[in-house]
Amino acid sequence: MRVSFVSVRPTSAADLALLVPKDGVVEAVAGHEAAHGLQAAATLARFDGDAGGVVEVAAVENGKARRVLLAGVGARTPEDFEKAGSALCARLLTSGATSLVIDAVGAPAASAARLAAAVQLRGWRYDKYRTKLTDKQKPTLNEVIVVNAEAGLEAAWAAASAVIDGVSLTRELVTEPANIIYPESFVERCQRLAHVGVEIEVLDEDAMRAAGMGSLLGVSQGSRREARLLVLKWNGTGNSDTTPVVFVGKGVTFDTGGISIKGAAGMEDMKWDMGGAGAVAGTMLALATRKAKAHVVGICGLVENMPDGNAQRPGDVVTSMSGQTIEVINTDAEGRLVLCDAMTWAQQKFSPKVMIDLATLTGAMIVALGHEYGGMFSNDDGLAAQLTAAGVSTGDPLWRMPMGDAYNKLIDSPIADMKNVGPREGGSITAAQFLKRFVEEGVKWAHLDIAGMVWSSKSGAVWDKGATGYGVRLLDRFISDNHERQN
Repeated sequence: MRVSFVSVRPTSAADLALLVPKDGVVEAVAGHEAAHGLQAAATLARFDGDAGGVVEVAAVENGKARRVLLAGVGARTPEDFEKAGSALCARLLTSGATSLVIDAVGAPAASAARLAAAVQLRGWRYDKYRTKLTDKQKPTLNEVIVVNAEAGLEAAWAAASAVIDGVSLTRELVTEPANIIYPESFVERCQRLAHVGVEIEVLDEDAMRAAGMGSLLGVSQGSRREARLLVLKWNGTGNSDTTPVVFVGKGVTFDTGGISIKGAAGMEDMKWDMGGAGAVAGTMLALATRKAKAHVVGICGLVENMPDGNAQRPGDVVTSMSGQTIEVINTDAEGRLVLCDAMTWAQQKFSPKVMIDLATLTGAMIVALGHEYGGMFSNDDGLAAQLTAAGVSTGDPLWRMPMGDAYNKLIDSPIADMKNVGPREGGSITAAQFLKRFVEEGVKWAHLDIAGMVWSSKSGAVWDKGATGYGVRLLDRFISDNHERQN
């Protein structure tokens, strides 16, 4: 979908959207040829400018018919503009409309950019495998023209466009089936990041074995698809000596549960068990595309968890790269086994002061928070506050969860240093406690359990049903607000 910005409203027959603040219908339609019909339609629909509300009428202007829509922007916050853009896209995407003009004159540049970004994000589709769509099912809206004369729009839109690219990559990776995206093809799909300046390094199984990653490789040993550790490096500081912020993503490209096999119902959803790695890849694309003045490394631990004759068994003991031993009680608690070695490698290689991991780690997180918040666990209050703020401002919300010694004791093992699972209660917390054992002294760390957020069974603010791209906007804003060198 093409997005452009102009300073004067075009006179074409494209559909037109007028933005309406709370209780501002009369002022918004004043002087328009269809003002009477718009006011009547707003009254009948009980539309008063609430953010995300939309009402439309058919109007004839200069002998040509067009839709004229009122889109509510509520209190005119950036979030309200986002809701308006999303609602307009949802209304028109498959309506037969091909072009939409949005009159956003007077809107701040950042809000206008967020409005346009919402249209693009809400209109994202992945119809690659759908060969029998009817004309009415196919998207028709292919052009959005935003009328806005505010200064600073070019820079705001450049940054927003970069994030859209990152979210789109994440959604693509998460949406693709597991016969298409597996560790090696995930790496191939991410080669495009090199074109925007990301340095790419890949460790194969021999390299990981030499490094001592017995925990990660234990998960992979039941699959014919070899594991990979994908390392994405971006340094926009101009200083090679700066310490990077490190993101680590769980990339289980398909999770059967291994020998502790999952039930058949819903197992197809486990193609998105690499949502954490997908978010890391998308974030790195966004940062590099907008030339972020920050030093960031993204690491994706990529495996497939399958139950063949060579698969890891419950009761096996593996030795992690850190030297700590793990009794594998449940082979379906595999994500933490992947992350712990990826985190150890990252700390030994880059000595970060800040490390954040993202993972679709536990079903218990969905039980606790549903699909409204990602769960956050952290050893540092300041880092937790920064991530919370970034989540609020971007619409990728987080809720901090507790940790403590009482939970930590629940994963002690009688024959190894730890078990990979604790009891049924507090499952998300004991998973976080497991990962904390691999965080080195002095490293500020946060674990984001995003199991309920990477895929949605219903449309949301800026996504349709399916992959949400959760995490990209959050991490990009976190870097922008806290780790990016300012001019």
